[in-house]
Amino acid sequence: MANIGVVSATNNQVILRDYVSGFPKESDLYIAATTVDLRVPPGSMAVLVKNLYLSCDPHSRTRMGKPDPLSPASIAHAFTIGKPISGFGVAKAIDSDHPNYKNGDLLWGRVGWEEYSVITPTPSSHFKIHHTDVPLSFYTGLLGIPGLTAFVGFYEICSPKKGETVFVSAASGAVGQLVGQFAKMAGCYVVGSASSKEKVDLLKTKFGYDDAFNYKEERDLSDALKRCFPEGIDIYFENVGGKMLDAVLENMRTHGRIAACGMISQYNLKEPEALHNLATIVYKRIRVQGFAAVEFFDKYSKFLDFVLPYVREGKITYIEDIAQGLENGPSALIGLFHGKNVGKQLVEVARE
Repeated sequence: MANIGVVSATNNQVILRDYVSGFPKESDLYIAATTVDLRVPPGSMAVLVKNLYLSCDPHSRTRMGKPDPLSPASIAHAFTIGKPISGFGVAKAIDSDHPNYKNGDLLWGRVGWEEYSVITPTPSSHFKIHHTDVPLSFYTGLLGIPGLTAFVGFYEICSPKKGETVFVSAASGAVGQLVGQFAKMAGCYVVGSASSKEKVDLLKTKFGYDDAFNYKEERDLSDALKRCFPEGIDIYFENVGGKMLDAVLENMRTHGRIAACGMISQYNLKEPEALHNLATIVYKRIRVQGFAAVEFFDKYSKFLDFVLPYVREGKITYIEDIAQGLENGPSALIGLFHGKNVGKQLVEVARE
């Protein structure tokens, strides 16, 4: 039960200044200080948590725009001007009135971008952390939404077969670095694209990709894919959209599968890019499925059972790009849309 008495503390928060159109800027966000009661009301079922790590996720961009109920992006509820933005993070329970959480418990799930959050945990939005022999920060990435996304998208949606060819865009990011390693475990040939020589080198030396290319150095993306996949692509793990998706469609094999979890190239455009090769989906009987990991939380235990042994044995590599301090959260988040991060971008708010 919650403790009696009210004690307060300063709570710094990352606030949305105004709705965003086009590329977001650091100035679209600002830090503000408020106070938070360090006790939750009895009977509230609430938990006060101290946020330790915050996940920087590309889909946050879709929540920064002005709400439009007619937009497909409206599935991601817009942030509120003048209020803290929110996302997934790792936190520690400070004061709990919830029967499933006690003071000191660690959890990951939906929290505000702030030092302290008051949450009402639900099975579909918060998960108690039972495995603490791995870095807690992994629950923003490898063992959180990005890891579940890679697992569900590759194994459940794409149903890989040994010897198939796999292409991953944004391959060095939070999701892509895992998809490549899962593909190798499945006996596939895998190629990734990234935005710099440093990231391309990581793909080939750290994440086990058979080949990789810097899409910024390619004059023709379709030609680049033909060079890497002379017989075509069986599986495409889609993180980018736009011109990359168009080039991939031209190079897919018959009965290929595309798992689409993100299209970061489109998030900052006022008008989406047109695709020219959509008819290929019909001609080659390609299956394209968009998905969101939050609809697959029932697979989370299965995912942990699969991935934790590999993590503990050092058979999975996961690179994080950690910004120190909440005050550096805005620059870390905005940097995602300029390819500044190397690996999974997150913010360390506090040490446990």
